[in-house]
Amino acid sequence: MGAYVLKRLLATIPTLLLVALAVFVLIRLVPGDPVQLMLGDAASTEEIAEQRARLGLDQPLPAQFMHWLAQVASGDLGRSITNGVAVLPLLIERFQVSASIVLVAVLLASLIAVPLGMLAAWRQNSACDLLMIAAATLLLSIPSFWLGLLLLLLFGVELGWLPVVGYVSFAEDARQALTYLVLPVVTLTLVEIGMIARMARASTIEVLRLDYVTHARAKGLPERTVLGRHVFPNAFAPTLTLIGLILGNLLGGIAVLETVFTLPGLGRLLVDAIFARDYPVVQGCLLFTALIYVLVNLVIDLCYPLFDPRVAYE
Repeated sequence: MGAYVLKRLLATIPTLLLVALAVFVLIRLVPGDPVQLMLGDAASTEEIAEQRARLGLDQPLPAQFMHWLAQVASGDLGRSITNGVAVLPLLIERFQVSASIVLVAVLLASLIAVPLGMLAAWRQNSACDLLMIAAATLLLSIPSFWLGLLLLLLFGVELGWLPVVGYVSFAEDARQALTYLVLPVVTLTLVEIGMIARMARASTIEVLRLDYVTHARAKGLPERTVLGRHVFPNAFAPTLTLIGLILGNLLGGIAVLETVFTLPGLGRLLVDAIFARDYPVVQGCLLFTALIYVLVNLVIDLCYPLFDPRVAYE
């Protein structure tokens, strides 16, 4: 297993290099000069040239890329152009906010959706199955930002049960911090339930049609045992893959929800940095997101043998 993990980690290096190159090139194709945005329209040509030299933006692009790459290799992602803050601590701080929402939401969605999907597959074409399909389709059709706004309007404005704007960290007040995270977690959970439930239903239906399930039933095993011991481990593997993809995507891409609920997460940091042409922050965010995505998928791959013994580390 150790050799497999090491092999997978080494295989991520070319991926991260390609991501770094793509990010470096694409962010510089975006119109706008970060120095001009920092100094304003009243800045003179000399001030702009001096600031560009201080930030290293006057060097050729290959030299800028190699300098940034050397910094990344040493664990230094640079400093923000707009406020001078070190990028890596800023990313970790913002990532904690995003992770606290995404991890809880995906866990809750999985705990709810997987049993519902298996139940719908077991009672295929029944009223229960049709109801689950309709509910999952409805949840998939609702945009997350619109659902978030509805929940804010109901529980924040009309009922006044939960705060509408702002954020409090767990270090300041854990109890109050939970009140700010309830609505984002509920919104994300509802959105992801539909996709996970549909995948769990489809994979369970496929497994229920296999010969060994028929054989287990012919032996007189209780239906609960058939579903729990023989169907679930094999049916859950495709759903686990989907959960890994969802988790990787959300950890770096919930900027819309973070904007709706005014949360200082990683996605909102990336959007603000793009508008500010803050090259180090944008490059750091996207590279950090790619690394998290790769690591999440590695963890998912390592979990496969727990559910399907036929899968071995190679």
